[in-house]
Amino acid sequence: MERLTTPAEDGFYFPAEFAPIDQVWLAWPERSDNWRDGAKPAQQTFARIANAIASVTPVRVAVSAQQWVNARAQLDEKVELVEMAYNDAWMRDIGPTVLVDGKGQRRGVSWRFNAWGGEFNGLYADWLADDQVAAKVCQHIGIEHYQAPFVLEGGSIHSDGEGTLYTTEECLLSPGRNPQLSKAQLEQHLADYLGIRKVIWLPNGLYNDETDGHVDNILHVIAPGKVVLSWTDDPNDPQYSLSRLAEQALKAQTDAMGRTIEIIRLPLPGPLYYSEQEASGVDASQGMVRDAGERLSASYANFLIVNQHVFLPLLDDKVDQQAVAILQSALPSYTIVGIPAREVLLGGGNIHCISQQIPAPYVLAK
Repeated sequence: MERLTTPAEDGFYFPAEFAPIDQVWLAWPERSDNWRDGAKPAQQTFARIANAIASVTPVRVAVSAQQWVNARAQLDEKVELVEMAYNDAWMRDIGPTVLVDGKGQRRGVSWRFNAWGGEFNGLYADWLADDQVAAKVCQHIGIEHYQAPFVLEGGSIHSDGEGTLYTTEECLLSPGRNPQLSKAQLEQHLADYLGIRKVIWLPNGLYNDETDGHVDNILHVIAPGKVVLSWTDDPNDPQYSLSRLAEQALKAQTDAMGRTIEIIRLPLPGPLYYSEQEASGVDASQGMVRDAGERLSASYANFLIVNQHVFLPLLDDKVDQQAVAILQSALPSYTIVGIPAREVLLGGGNIHCISQQIPAPYVLAK
């Protein structure tokens, strides 16, 4: 059922990813104009990721009727399949952002979705099915939802669960999202629909990110007042200046609780690029660039936190273990689960982008 009030009015807020998680949702990839070789390599990787998460918390995977048998054969028997229509498999962006009220209740938010830019620079022309996924997921879980009156994707926001929201100007202020809204109006919408008190804006996301710079590819909130930031020390890398601008923005302000933000630099893999073989396996399309030699928007920050576990994409043999070590040092009580994830990267994102956590309906201690 759709609510006609706002979450903030009703006392709901966006919890952190490191808060207790009840379940995780993914969607099964099949678009041949995004996933190479008929999506078969991507499906194997998605299955590996879903099965790994399922060892920690219940996993549900949206799947088309045509792919049901194939998905069932590759996914662990613990993973529940849910037949559903969608246009592509980015559950972070098409699924609901689920809020809690600290009293044991949950409600979802369905954002308007327009394929990362609509007619201005969207990645595909038909996104109608995607735009209906969030409400369907909420219905399946058995929670009410709010329909937000503006365009947003789940990958463009990170929360510390204590009133602070992190995002990028590059994405939320891009002409393809909400050109009718000012920055101040957007901040008010974010406060209304996420129950947050302060927005921390980074100027840009990761270099060459076709989502117009989603925050989840450059930064991840790992504890209150503590973030990891994608980083390179190569002055010839176009990401060099972007990461430094992001760090300056984070250092220039405090979070909603007045804390100085602790920044942990997380090295980038690569640089990584599409190979001839990888690019040739994708059906040509107007919106998505999949050319040999194209820079991949690769990042270790695009991980998923689930109940004291970090599901981390492994992308570069030369850097993987350094990234694992940095995260293990920053999160000593967490289990770091590395999963080879280049096939997800080839589609334009990574483990965080293809997953959407549903928080547990916990009650705040008095």
